[in-house]
Amino acid sequence: MNVTRIFDIPHHQKATHPNPKTFANKRNGKWMNISIDDLIQNMNNISFGLLELGVKPGDKIVTITTTNRYEWNYMDFAILQIGAVNVPVYPTISSSDYEYIFNNSEAKMVFVSDKDLLHKVEVIKDKVPTLEKIYSFDEIDGCPNYQEVISLGEANPKFEELEKIKSEIQENELATLIYTSGTTGKPKGVMLSHKNIVSNVISGSKLLPVDHTNWALSFLPMCHVFERTVVYVYIYSGVSTYYAESIETIGDNIKEIHPHMFTAVPRLIEKVYDKIVAKGTESGGIKAKIFNWAVSLTDEYTIKEENGAWYQFKYKIAQKLVYSKIKNNLDPNLKCIVSGSAALQARLARFFWAVGMPILEGYGLTETSPIVSVNNYDRDKVMFGSVGVVIEDVKVNFENDGEIIVKGPNVMLGYYKNKEATNEVIDADGWFHTGDIGVFEGKFLKITGRKKEIFKTSGGKYVAPQPIENKMKESPFIEQIMVVGEGEKHASAIIVPAFEYLRQYCKENGINYTTNVEMAAHPDIVKAIEKDVAKYNQSFGKTEQLKNVKVLNCDWTIDSGELTPTMKVKRKIVAEKFKDIIDSIYR
Repeated sequence: MNVTRIFDIPHHQKATHPNPKTFANKRNGKWMNISIDDLIQNMNNISFGLLELGVKPGDKIVTITTTNRYEWNYMDFAILQIGAVNVPVYPTISSSDYEYIFNNSEAKMVFVSDKDLLHKVEVIKDKVPTLEKIYSFDEIDGCPNYQEVISLGEANPKFEELEKIKSEIQENELATLIYTSGTTGKPKGVMLSHKNIVSNVISGSKLLPVDHTNWALSFLPMCHVFERTVVYVYIYSGVSTYYAESIETIGDNIKEIHPHMFTAVPRLIEKVYDKIVAKGTESGGIKAKIFNWAVSLTDEYTIKEENGAWYQFKYKIAQKLVYSKIKNNLDPNLKCIVSGSAALQARLARFFWAVGMPILEGYGLTETSPIVSVNNYDRDKVMFGSVGVVIEDVKVNFENDGEIIVKGPNVMLGYYKNKEATNEVIDADGWFHTGDIGVFEGKFLKITGRKKEIFKTSGGKYVAPQPIENKMKESPFIEQIMVVGEGEKHASAIIVPAFEYLRQYCKENGINYTTNVEMAAHPDIVKAIEKDVAKYNQSFGKTEQLKNVKVLNCDWTIDSGELTPTMKVKRKIVAEKFKDIIDSIYR
């Protein structure tokens, strides 16, 4: 069938590869399966119920869940097929952000997953005049449950009315409002049409190495367009989607179901790598030496086996002794991991490809629905350190200053109620200005920096922080880093140490400490971090090298405000919060 609207996707699966296990959620210790017929029946009944409640095309309905669950998908398709607009919101943002988003979008209803989210919404509901009703997915005393909407729909089926509404919905109509996480200022509502997302889904389905015989694990938030679009790809292709119980249970859930793929952000991949290394070296002795040798060998790994016979001989030994065990311990079924949202260290990509778990790194933004380019499962379309090949029907070009501009069916309609901001990023010819700086290396797109993050030293030299930060994070000692130095004589940085790794390092090196604060300040730790900084400095020109670093004694987290929900550093917030420490570098 011809898929042109998002709500066509479940029907495409039913017509091509109907899956008795379209979704699976773990409830009370058991996996509960949802078939494609269950999905279509429930999304229809919710649509009937919403129509009975007076929801009209164009009405905004907010969905917020702490973890991914099939009820979110019921709501999503149900909202969209009656011409209403789904406004998915991050669970981790503040009540004040809820207030702003609800009012800006003129939310009519809110569906929350649990009691904690209900409380955050109830705090501000009286400040949102358009808000008529709050429902929950969990059973919560005093809060109407979403099952009431299903029951209302079952009692009042409106098949003719629903089909009429669906037939009138065009592919270029607004489908969803996704509010950017906002590293600076208030979040902006990105308007995405059915065509924006469906074009990405169809292109993406041709690139991922999974089909109706496979299953995937999902744990990144569905409110983020990256995970949402990938799950649409799963449904479109007939892949079963298992929803992880929580971020904390990802490892256990992988061991339970052995998925063929999952998506992840680089920070999570870094943590998986750190755990693999910690486990591989914990026994010490000859085993640790063999493990470390095998890991170091991955630094030279190439996709097309270009390192000659001697390297391939060593690689086969490492494969038998180390790599095969790593893969079996994580997941023997795994075909690939798709990485997005931020830059992935090339070193990590090489490592996971070498051990038989390919990582397909891609690039995109909420405003591009999101995929612009991706490294493919096809070995001719993979380049470490790049974000892959531009997908079909999408064009990429560059401004004179190197800014990446994008044109295609995936580019957003604009920012909601913000024509000025829209005109700043979409020019008269329809090119979307990403704010990222990049180049083509052959057919591969490489990101070299973020336009707004580039600064000038007092000597008039420009410094792009992103490549420096990405390189420095190859150090096992460094969890997070922010390069500073605008208007100063040289570039420097503040560093969040990798406390989990440091605990093992202190144990192995006899370094005594009682708290993270004491550990971060220990001269041996500071010296080890400075040594790695000096090593990685050699990759950069003189003006880009870090002349000084300050090691912090605390983590940066979403809850404490330094990171966005997609784990990007809020540079402005960090600069304000650690102003005294940054000033101490230069004064």
